Amino acid sequence: MNQPSPNQAQQQTQNQLNQYRHWLVEHSMTLGYIVLFIVLSLTVENFFSGTNIIGLMLSVAQIGMVACTMMLCLASRDFDLSIGSTIAFSGVLGAIILEHTHSIFLAVGGGLLAGALIGAGNGVLIAYLRVNALIATLATMLMVRGLAFIVSHGQAVGIADEGFISFGDGRLFGLPLPVLVTGACFIVFSVLLNHTVFGRNTLAIGGNPEAARLAGVKVERLRVWIFLLQGLVTAMAGLILASRITSGQPNSAQGFELDVISACVLGGVSLQGGKAKIFGVLIGVLIMGTVENVMNLMDIDAFYQYLMRGLILLVAVLLDQLKTRGNRS
Repeated sequence: MNQPSPNQAQQQTQNQLNQYRHWLVEHSMTLGYIVLFIVLSLTVENFFSGTNIIGLMLSVAQIGMVACTMMLCLASRDFDLSIGSTIAFSGVLGAIILEHTHSIFLAVGGGLLAGALIGAGNGVLIAYLRVNALIATLATMLMVRGLAFIVSHGQAVGIADEGFISFGDGRLFGLPLPVLVTGACFIVFSVLLNHTVFGRNTLAIGGNPEAARLAGVKVERLRVWIFLLQGLVTAMAGLILASRITSGQPNSAQGFELDVISACVLGGVSLQGGKAKIFGVLIGVLIMGTVENVMNLMDIDAFYQYLMRGLILLVAVLLDQLKTRGNRS
């Protein structure tokens, strides 16, 4: 039986090392979070308690929902800065409709429709009118936030309907409904990204829009659909948030978009487009939520929490740049 030559053995060893290094890079965030979770469980009082774990999942529910669709935006080489304003507006609008009609169906439907229209409007501006995504969604962010203040007259709109409130504080199988909705979003968008033509085309236009267009992908129409989904899911998160705090708040979810983008980039979604993993996004969401949860348990001042969130965003962007350079080399 022929033995491999020294050069062949060296090449095989090098290939194994490269595979191992690639595996570590791909799963670095997952491994890091597992270590972080174990350390915090052993060192921070009450962190591993059942009540706190449920609270942690509930605190990241809205970020998790919206991160599923932000993942698609980033993967297609776009992003959306208007999600915080959309959350506020959909919550306020749903509360106003509920106050005037006493119909949960109309309140939820109105909020979802508003979110879908906002998202589709962003998609049209970016895909068909060729407005830069930064400018388009920044303008939408300001206008939609303004609308939230206008329709609510700058005041919180109270919610007294127990049926609507149950969306936020109801439980099923011992878990809060927002957590179950978030879990459903991750399952649905995992299937959409990995097992449908929609998902493959989304990654294709993020990798190379012109090549995707030449391959027959209707790039502009797909971008509009991505933003429409973004608006729809964001509105759902806004309605659930309104039900949790029992009011529509026009000033809610300020800075929310940065948390969502940070979670996505931490989870391996490339800012250059064309790369996204739903499990990575889940890990990114959990990292963001765990850090905030621990700072609250340790009673760290809110000013330092802003500093930490900014550092996490910076680290996320730097990691994305390092991975991009590594892939090019």
